[in-house]
Amino acid sequence: MKKSDFHYDLPPELIAQTPLPERSASRLLVVPPARDGAHTSGFQDRVFRELPDLLQPGDLLVFNDTRVIPARLYGQKTTGGRVEILIERLLGGHEVRAQLGVSKSPKEGARIVLDAGGEAEVLGRDGEFYRLRFHIDESLEKYLLHAGRLPLPPYIQREAGADDDTRYQTVFAREVGAVAAPTAGLHFDEALLEALKARGVEFGHVTLHVGAGTFQPVRVDELDQHVMHSEWLNVGAALIEQIRRTRAAGGRVIAVGTTVVRALESAMRDGELHPYAGETRLFILPGYRIRSVDALITNFHLPESTLLMLVSAFAGQARVFAAYDHAIAERYRFFSYGDAMLLFPKAHEPKEHAE
Repeated sequence: MKKSDFHYDLPPELIAQTPLPERSASRLLVVPPARDGAHTSGFQDRVFRELPDLLQPGDLLVFNDTRVIPARLYGQKTTGGRVEILIERLLGGHEVRAQLGVSKSPKEGARIVLDAGGEAEVLGRDGEFYRLRFHIDESLEKYLLHAGRLPLPPYIQREAGADDDTRYQTVFAREVGAVAAPTAGLHFDEALLEALKARGVEFGHVTLHVGAGTFQPVRVDELDQHVMHSEWLNVGAALIEQIRRTRAAGGRVIAVGTTVVRALESAMRDGELHPYAGETRLFILPGYRIRSVDALITNFHLPESTLLMLVSAFAGQARVFAAYDHAIAERYRFFSYGDAMLLFPKAHEPKEHAE
């Protein structure tokens, strides 16, 4: 398959630049399975707060409980050049992996004087990422809370404000380590969670720390040549038992976001889920059969992105692109602060893995 197979034209004014005043007021496009090959029919235009009406008692919603860190910092090289630091991953202690916005690449041992106090030392480089050690008088997490800025996605063309500190974070975020939000979860507020509980819907959690690589474009047209970025995840035994009980009772497992799908599929071995904590480079695109979930809640994704490829693998490429055409015609809001879809899977096909 080619990257160009996943291109679509999006009017720029449909890229959401700010969140709605109320999380659950977003629109929700329901995309049931195609019937008799009719890819362009059956869509429902709903509001996200109506989600309890679309689910059944005994269904299991699986959330990604990662928490976004204020990962953007600014400083100056001792030689005078300005530096922008985007932390990609916390490595423990005072060390991080980061991307640097700088006119000339610093060498190992170079020091960056941070605007908020302290220094960052360059320990080495691995491809586009640098390994840094912070020389500060407090824990790195505490330092970032007052010194860092929230790293909004590049298609949001404004500086992060005070509201973003809350709104670019899910209400169930708890495990610190992401540099981008699992955006499907942004539509849930406490009132909606209570309504879902009252409906008899159960909740489970994975952790997948979304890295800066999620915003990197696919740079090759032949997708079998694409090297997927690595992300850290944890799928625990308690969730796997929840999934087993749900399926045994006839309930559905519904992923809240593509990160949940990637985490669960990375924990699959021989067709079964197993506890797993570690790295994944799993690349899901059409031809891969997703077995771990029965439905998917997700935002609208960038053209030619790996997330759009994953969604196409789940619901069928033609069906997904028909849904995107519908969303554009109906003026849905796109990307991180935009609206959402509830997708159901396409008919089963032979499974192929792309690692």
